[in-house]
Amino acid sequence: MTTATTAGAREHARAQAGTVADCMPIVPASRAGEGLVWAETIPGGGYASKRLARGTTLRLTDLHGDACVSVLLFNADEPWERLNVADTVKVLWQAYIGEGHLLLSDQGRVLASVTAGAADLSDSFCGTTTLKSNRERYGDGSPHSGTPAGRELFTLAAAKHGLTRRDLPPSISFFQGVRVGEDGMFSPPRAAEPGTAVELRAEMPLTVLLANVPHPLDTRTTYTCKPVEVRAWAGKPTAPGDPLWSRTPEGERAFLNTADYLDARGIA
Repeated sequence: MTTATTAGAREHARAQAGTVADCMPIVPASRAGEGLVWAETIPGGGYASKRLARGTTLRLTDLHGDACVSVLLFNADEPWERLNVADTVKVLWQAYIGEGHLLLSDQGRVLASVTAGAADLSDSFCGTTTLKSNRERYGDGSPHSGTPAGRELFTLAAAKHGLTRRDLPPSISFFQGVRVGEDGMFSPPRAAEPGTAVELRAEMPLTVLLANVPHPLDTRTTYTCKPVEVRAWAGKPTAPGDPLWSRTPEGERAFLNTADYLDARGIA
C-alpha cells in the first residue's frame, strides 16, 4: 500500500485501526467500565497524563511484573505547587511509600493519599532515568528512540499541560522497590509480582504525569520494562472522620492545610 498520495496515506492510516489498541487510551474511559474517567495501558517506554478531579482514585497495575512507573503530581489549578518528595519523606518520617502514606507538596498540603500498595515496592530515592544515563547504558535516551529516558518522557507529558522541563521535580516510582542498607547503599530494585497494584486518591484537583521506564538502578543492558494498566474513577476525598486524616499529627496538619486552601477557593 503506497502512501505517496493522500488517498493512499488515508488507506494506510485506517488499516492501522485496532493494531495498537493495547497501548492506546480508551475514550471515553467509561467504555472500559462504568464510572471510569481514565482507562489506558502504558507500554514499557511509554508515558501518559491526565487532569483529575479531587476525590478521584487512580489505580496503577503492573500487569506482567517488571514495570516501573514514575509519578509526578501537580496542583491542577496552580501548577507551581507540585509533588515534593523530600517533604513527603521527612514530614511523615518514612521513606518507603505504601498504603496510608501522603504525597505532599512543598506548601505542606496533601496532593494525594496512598490508599493501597506495598511500601517495599516503591522508591522515593532515585527518581527516574535521564538522557545521559540512558545513552551510557543503552546508547540512546531520546523520547522517540527505542530506549527513552523517564525525564525525556516527562518533558513530553508536561508540555501537554503547558509545563516545561524546568517544572519537573524528582518523582516517586512504584513496582520496583529500593531499600537503603545499613551501609547507606541502595539495594538492587525488587520487582513486583504480576498483578500488583497501587492506588492513589486525589486530595486536590491534580495534573498527573506518568512515565513507565526501567529503574535507574536496573543494570541490565537490555531495555526491560513491562506495561502498566491505568484506571481511575470518581469518588470522595479523605474527610475528617477517616482514620487516615488523623493517623499522625503531621498528616492531620497537612490535611488541615489542604482544607484551608480548598475552602478559600470554594472547592468542596
